[in-house]
Parts: sequence; C-alpha cells; structure tokens
Amino acid sequence: MLTKKQYELLVFIDRKLRESGVPPSFDEMKDALDLRSKSGIHRLITGLEERGFIRRLPHRARALEILRLPENFRAGDVQPARPNGFTPNVIEGGFRPKTSEPATAEEPTALPLLGRIAAGTPIEALRDPTTSIDIPPSMLGGGDHYALEIDGDSMIDAGIHDGDTVVIEQCDTAESGSIVVALVDNSEVTLKRLRRKGGTVALEPANKDYETRIFGPDRVQVQGRLVGLFRKY
Repeated sequence: MLTKKQYELLVFIDRKLRESGVPPSFDEMKDALDLRSKSGIHRLITGLEERGFIRRLPHRARALEILRLPENFRAGDVQPARPNGFTPNVIEGGFRPKTSEPATAEEPTALPLLGRIAAGTPIEALRDPTTSIDIPPSMLGGGDHYALEIDGDSMIDAGIHDGDTVVIEQCDTAESGSIVVALVDNSEVTLKRLRRKGGTVALEPANKDYETRIFGPDRVQVQGRLVGLFRKY
C-alpha cells in the first residue's frame, strides 16, 4: 500500500529518469520531498521495492529501475495526482477505477489461486489449480504469475495481513531482501523476507513475535517473488 510520500518519490524518480536517464541522488530526493534526512528516503525506496514498483540494480551506485506505475500516475508531477489521496496498489473489494473521466475497460487476467500460504509457522503447500482470481493486467509485469491466500500474521509489519491475497511472480531466484515464496525441505511453504549471508539462507518475518529461521542453501527453494496484494474489507 503506497503512502503519500512513496507516491511522490515514485513520481520524482520517474521524472528525473525521463529528463536525464539517470536516477536522482539521495540528496535530490530528500530535498524534493522536503525530508530532514536520507534515512527517510531509504525507507521509502525499500517500501516501493517491496511493493514491486522499483528495483535497485546491484553493484551500481544510484541505480534504480521503475518496474511499473500506479494507474493514476502523472509523469512529471511531484505532487500527488489527487489532493485527497490516490488509489493504492492494495486493491479493495469491489475494484473500480477512480477517475473523473470514463475509464477504458481493462480485461482482467485470471491467475491460478494455488491455496493458502503461511505467513507464520510454515504449512504444507496447497495447490488447487481449478480455482482462479481475476487480476487487473496493470498489476502484472512479464513472466508467469499466481496468487496465494495469506494464513497468519508474521508479515504484518510489511503490510501483509491474515486473509490477504498476494500476487506472486514465478521465479527460482531472488535478491537478498526480497519477500518470497520459499519451499522448505520440499514439504513446507511460507512467505518471508529472504536474507543470504555466507553459506546460509534466512527466512525473516516482519513481526517481532516470530523468530528468523536459518537454513542451509540446499534446504530452501525460491518459488516466487511478491509483486502485489489484494485486500477485502
């Protein structure tokens, strides 16, 4: 779910890339958003990366790539497109385009809903390819995707709640720090933040009530990366 500052930062990065082909510096981003320190920019970038809007390119200074934009995005506008807020990437029940002009119909994409995934103690993977969920194509990039329903609260501090439906880009590798679907010992599946250090793999929760679990690299298989989220109220 994008905050106002996350949205403003995404607009600013997009404008700078369009103008010069080079991402803005942290000082430029700090000044543009009127923040007191660069630590706030680090937090905003991490939030945008976790939600699949941008990607930090490894081993390159100031290297940011925009993966997708919000539906109401206006390039070059450092202020939010709507004074009273904007449509976040968390899609509430009964999705409707919120624009002042008639919206172009967007044919939904049916993604397989493969079952419930633990955001707590890992559970055995459930796979039910006969069930699907309709997703707006604007949420999806290239590659194959699927959906899972969240069971548990260990990722709640990352904005992922029990009962949410997450959209996963299918992949078998991910950068350290990504939120991934991880298969443990070929029998348990869980949604956690992936951390690599030396010869170990850590599956890190986003809830202080849960402990990080550490495994050897041969025990954990990445099965996808979080790119989107649905929530019904």
